[in-house]
Amino acid sequence: MSRFGFKDRSAGLTVADLLDRFEALRRRNLGELESLRLDPADLDRKGRHPELGPVTLGQLLATWVAHDLDHVSQVARVLARRCQDDVGPWRAFLRILQ
Repeated sequence: MSRFGFKDRSAGLTVADLLDRFEALRRRNLGELESLRLDPADLDRKGRHPELGPVTLGQLLATWVAHDLDHVSQVARVLARRCQDDVGPWRAFLRILQ
């Protein structure tokens, strides 16, 4: 599946549907991660990414956090866009609406 496969899977879903799906998947993934009972030494374990080369588990987990936060910022931008016509002249001061 490509990085953009979500477009077909999310066609016709509402924002509320997508947020519910995000929450459910995130909750399940965090549960699975917690079940691994990782300790700090585990974060230094190394693997090899086919394009990036050597990486650590800590780097991978930090990437997952940043990826989730990227989605959170996408949600915030979509929600803010609903207000863009209503904020009047304050729009110039709201970076999220730029």
